[in-house]
Amino acid sequence: MKSFRERFLGNPRVLVGLAWLVFVLILALLANILAPTDPFAIVGQPFQPPGGNFVLGTDSLGRDVLAGLIHGARTTLLVAVLSTLAAVAFGTLVGAVAGYYGGIIDDALMRMTEFFQTIPSFLFAIVLIAILSPSATNLVIAIAVVSWPPIARIVRGEVLSLKAREFVQAAVIAGQRDSAILVSQILPNALSPLIVTGSLMVATAILVESALSFLGLGAPNQMSWGFMIGAARSFMREAWWLVTIPGCMILLTVLSINLVGEGLNDALNPRLADL
Repeated sequence: MKSFRERFLGNPRVLVGLAWLVFVLILALLANILAPTDPFAIVGQPFQPPGGNFVLGTDSLGRDVLAGLIHGARTTLLVAVLSTLAAVAFGTLVGAVAGYYGGIIDDALMRMTEFFQTIPSFLFAIVLIAILSPSATNLVIAIAVVSWPPIARIVRGEVLSLKAREFVQAAVIAGQRDSAILVSQILPNALSPLIVTGSLMVATAILVESALSFLGLGAPNQMSWGFMIGAARSFMREAWWLVTIPGCMILLTVLSINLVGEGLNDALNPRLADL
């Protein structure tokens, strides 16, 4: 039987996805070192093509595209990861409580979850940002609010299937508190689908953040890939690179996250454990 590491790292698509994600993560972590200048600073003539003094050219105001791309990686990834963590935490809490206690608590929490799911997520995020005002914190809150319902439903299903197992019943008979049973007995055994879903949610959060920034609802005074595309959409014919380069960064990053997520799903799937 292959180990998790062999199944996960033995997938060439996972290795390609991980390589790109490591590259983007390095850009985000070392943004101030790799691009010490302010990404909003005017450093040259407008619309300079890639090459010469500026590797990726300049935008309509003479800002360095490479600097914007590097600093944009940090903003985009930070917002996506934080919003996903918040969504997973809240969705796990709601799903665990609903599945464990059942009855009227389950009905109330699931009806609330279904209510949030009936609202178009992107339009809901736009409304939330418009109400809260654009900022990095509010961007995280808005994306988390529209992302948690699927996590709640997945966790609820896992808790419902696990709470009747013998080891959980033994913990109940031993007198453990409900919170201790959920944290130490049930949730650790529900991590596999949670990890896979959470990893894929990061990709969705990147797309939502980029779309909001494209519309001018992103974090003010912080460069992001979506903001770069939005600022350059009027100059697609004159300066193709201003839209193409950040667009490719978003595409490759989202694709890489999905490849890694699929690899996690294959590696954590017990039906593939003996392959």
